[in-house]
Amino acid sequence: MTTIAPAPALRGDYGAAAADYTVPQRHAGVTPAEHATWRALHARQSALFGRHAARAFREGVAALDCAGGVPDLDRASEALRRTGWRLVAVPGLIPEDAFFAHLAARRFPVTHWLRRPEEMDYLEEPDIFHDFLGHVPLLTDPAFADFLHGYGEAGAFAQAQGALRPLARLYWHMVEFGLLLEDGAIRAYGAGILSSATETVHATEGPVPRLRFDAARVLRTEYRIDDLQPLYFVIEDFRELFGLLRGLEAALLRARDADPIAPGAVLAADTPL
Repeated sequence: MTTIAPAPALRGDYGAAAADYTVPQRHAGVTPAEHATWRALHARQSALFGRHAARAFREGVAALDCAGGVPDLDRASEALRRTGWRLVAVPGLIPEDAFFAHLAARRFPVTHWLRRPEEMDYLEEPDIFHDFLGHVPLLTDPAFADFLHGYGEAGAFAQAQGALRPLARLYWHMVEFGLLLEDGAIRAYGAGILSSATETVHATEGPVPRLRFDAARVLRTEYRIDDLQPLYFVIEDFRELFGLLRGLEAALLRARDADPIAPGAVLAADTPL
């Protein structure tokens, strides 16, 4: 979930939220039509996972067993016991400080409403389909789950030091749009990729630069929010992401003080894959 301060244009009912921006999911109130929309979205997207999704993501989807309808967040949290995470419902995009606080406490915020049938192909805000099917499967993986926890803990430092922009770039490139080199093939694990049929194929097979992961490069690289991504970064193991947490504060300060790199730019020092 990319975080911004709530604005009147956002769909969620922020007036009903608690101080930490959580709301009751009220799963019993999900309509048959909403369950049908979820099933259609899940069927279309999961058909791509065998060819395009990383193994850990596929295993997480299987563990969550959510093909039949909009998931109950409390029940789904039971599948995350191994990694210590639980899911909380929110109205939509939430402010950075609330978002970081949830991650630092191993709570993942999930938007509680679902897109309408006419929005199957494109949605401006993250809904429960993006947040749940895109993000939650990897919370079953210990290495990725620990990385996301450490990312949340880094939020307070980034806010105090004026380094939120490089921290946001890390989330965008490596949580929303990350790729993994697995068994000699490029596989997707990022939520922004795997919750979009078009982005899934574009990211893994399209004519687009895919660069070997370099933390300093990622922290300086800007991104597009209104189109398919013009460039992706590829890791070999989720432990690479966890490992970067050890020096993340210093890396954020260096990226804060460096010139940003334009979206899609390929540099001479990059390692294409």
